[in-house]
Amino acid sequence: MDERAPVAGRLRRPGWKDPRLLIGLLLIAVAIVGVSGIVNAADRTTPHYVAHATLTPGMVLGADDLAVAHVRVGEGAYITADGAGDTEPWGQVVTRVVEEGELIPARALASPDEFDGRPVAVVTTSPVAADVRPGSSVDVWVTHADGEGEAHSSLVGDGLVVADLDNDDGAFGAGGGETVYVVVPRTGLEDFLEALATGGEVSVVGLAGGS
Repeated sequence: MDERAPVAGRLRRPGWKDPRLLIGLLLIAVAIVGVSGIVNAADRTTPHYVAHATLTPGMVLGADDLAVAHVRVGEGAYITADGAGDTEPWGQVVTRVVEEGELIPARALASPDEFDGRPVAVVTTSPVAADVRPGSSVDVWVTHADGEGEAHSSLVGDGLVVADLDNDDGAFGAGGGETVYVVVPRTGLEDFLEALATGGEVSVVGLAGGS
């Protein structure tokens, strides 16, 4: 009986022609390419227009009103700045409030003949609250005194958007007052103007919680 121990074979380093090594290198390369593709797809951004300052209904957009930001969002919802698929926004009218830094929604713009609102200058009798600014929603009230000296107030404009404000302290002396430009729907424009022309005291009241 041969009691000699079997001799173990020597381990050989795999050569470049070893198919197992080639398959391993191929799998590593495929994994690197796949991960790189996923990272690039996740980091793909496109240029979009954003509001340089708060935009209000009735504004006609010019180049100074917008800035460009590179973001990753769905297609079609916002105005792109690369000219692909969208018409240039210049000359379009803003139809709703767009806050500073906000992307420009495609539905927030319309051609001038499609916009229904009209900006109206409202000269206030009393000062406007400090938190009322362009983009705020306000109510407009007119107050008259009857023959017995009792005051009666009427709401003549409900939830109107402020397009702009102009401080006009000199016209009112120490009491002060402002001219507030509000956007009035065309259908209610006649009644609104007639109410302002009655000569009563005009107050512009900001809505609680309104922007």
